[in-house]
Amino acid sequence: ERGAGLTAACGTGACAAQVAAVRRGLTDRVATVEFESGSLVIEWREADGHVIMTGPITLEYTGKLPEKVAA
Repeated sequence: ERGAGLTAACGTGACAAQVAAVRRGLTDRVATVEFESGSLVIEWREADGHVIMTGPITLEYTGKLPEKVAA
């Protein structure tokens, strides 16, 4: 992920790769994308063109921003 360094998965990249693969005729509109950390199901819906990503989530960090930064 840009600015975050190496991450366990990249949902944005998985969605982009799925759309590109469908457009090239390499896969169906619904596919499972495998990462070292697990898998995501990516669906590029024909009816409305939306890309839907489904998979597990984990909390990585909690914190508070100073009010000046958050404004």
